[in-house]
Amino acid sequence: MLSQNIKENTTSAHQKLEGTVVRQLKAIRSNADYAEVLKNFYIYFHTVEQAIAPFMTAEVLPDYTERRNSSHIKQDILSLGGSIDNLPEAVAPTVNNTLEALSALYVLEGSIMGGPYIVQMLNKYGITEGTSFFSGYGANTREMWHAFTTVLNQHGEDSSTHARAIDVANETFSRFGDVFSTEQVS
Repeated sequence: MLSQNIKENTTSAHQKLEGTVVRQLKAIRSNADYAEVLKNFYIYFHTVEQAIAPFMTAEVLPDYTERRNSSHIKQDILSLGGSIDNLPEAVAPTVNNTLEALSALYVLEGSIMGGPYIVQMLNKYGITEGTSFFSGYGANTREMWHAFTTVLNQHGEDSSTHARAIDVANETFSRFGDVFSTEQVS
């Protein structure tokens, strides 16, 4: 199955991004700090969403419009008193077809799966607002992940496409990490 193949072949990129994000989260001491970290999530999700939009139709992923997206991150930033001004630069992975779009979305959807852990970490630092995005789909989070991976696996039935799908997922992880190390632009 493609979803398992992506998971197994993106472990390094995933762990590298996770380490970067955790370090950023551990440095949060205020709602303003948290809003600044969320800007990285917002701009990257928004940039990837634009790149995959031509391929994400209701026929491909029927519940796409119900999924968490950058608008939810923006709401969290605003609820913390932040703004979406002075965003860092973000570059989406190269996406040329539906399977590549789903492979990039695999990374975004996967980050939502880890959201409850992020909420717990933030709570330890006294951050209790602006966590709706990381709360994921609530009790439906596993169901939503299963529905997504089912679609991904259906589009990746041809194993000859797996190498490119894995490349796109790795590129998505890597470019997401890049956002955390770039300077903000006005």
